[in-house]
Amino acid sequence: MSIRPVRRLIKSKPTLEGAGVHLRRAFGFGNTKEFDPFLLLDDFRNDVPEDYLAGFPWHPHRGIETITYVLAGTVEHGDSMGNRGAIAAGDVQWMTAGSGIIHQEMPKGDQAGRMHGFQLWANLPASLKMTAPRYQEVKALEIPEITDDDGTRVRVVCGKFWGKTGPVEGIAAEPIYLDVSVSPGRRKTLPVETTRHAFAYVFAGSGKFCNASGPLTVPTESVKWLDTAPPVEADNRSLIVFDRGDEVTVQAGDDGIRFLLVSGKPLKEPVAWYGPIVMNTQEQLRQAFAELEQGKFLKQ
Repeated sequence: MSIRPVRRLIKSKPTLEGAGVHLRRAFGFGNTKEFDPFLLLDDFRNDVPEDYLAGFPWHPHRGIETITYVLAGTVEHGDSMGNRGAIAAGDVQWMTAGSGIIHQEMPKGDQAGRMHGFQLWANLPASLKMTAPRYQEVKALEIPEITDDDGTRVRVVCGKFWGKTGPVEGIAAEPIYLDVSVSPGRRKTLPVETTRHAFAYVFAGSGKFCNASGPLTVPTESVKWLDTAPPVEADNRSLIVFDRGDEVTVQAGDDGIRFLLVSGKPLKEPVAWYGPIVMNTQEQLRQAFAELEQGKFLKQ
C-alpha cells in the first residue's frame, strides 16, 4: 500500500457569487487539471443572513453536474424542468445540467441565522455533454453513515466505501464523495483508488495529512527527500490536494477533524469554460451562449 503524498495545501479564498453571496472558493480559479473531473468547490458557510439571502437567481448551466451538500439552514430551489423544493441540513442535491437547464438556488438560514454547505462542480465527458438534464434530491436519512471501531464516522454521499454505497447514482465520473470525522488524536488511513484524482477539504477541527507511514528517521543512505516530507497541518477551510497512491492517512488534532474526501476518475478531455457553461471547444461554448440569446438553449 502507498500513502498519497500531499501535493499542495491551499486556503479557500473569499469571493462573491450569484446576486452578492459571500462565500469561499477552494478551487475553480484558472487551470483545474489536477482536480479533473472536478471543476470548482465553493464553501458557502455563513452566519450573516445579509451576506447570503440575495442567493443565486435564475441562471443557466450546460455540460456539468452540480452537487450541493447542506450542513445547516435550507436552500430553496427551482428549475426549468419544473422541479421545486428545499434541501435542509444533511441533504444533497445532485443536478446533471447536461444539454441545458435554467435554475435558481435561494439560501435560507436556520433559526440562528446559519447557512452552511458546499457546492461542487463535476465535469461531464464529451459523450454526455448534451445528455438530458437530470435531478436527484437525497434526504439526510438516505445517506448511509458508517462508524468504525475507533469512532471514525463516514457519510457516503456518492460511490462505494467500506461496503456501503451512497444513494446518488449514474454519475459519469464515478465520484466518491465522503464526509469524514476522525476522533481527537486518532490516526486514520482511508483507501483511495490509485487511478483517481483526490482532494480533502477540512471544515472542522484540524489534523495532519501524512506523507509517510511512520515517524521520520535519520536516513542512513541516499533517499528521495520528497518521500519523507513531514506531515502538513491542515485546519478549517484548508484544501489538501493529493498526489498518486492508494490510501490517505490523517492524524487528527486535539479537537478531532472533519473533512470532505472526494475522488474521481479524470476525463482527460479539453475544457472550454465560461461562467456556468463548460464544453470541450470554444466553438461549442459560443454556440451555447448564442442559443441562450436566441431562446434555443433548453433542449428538453
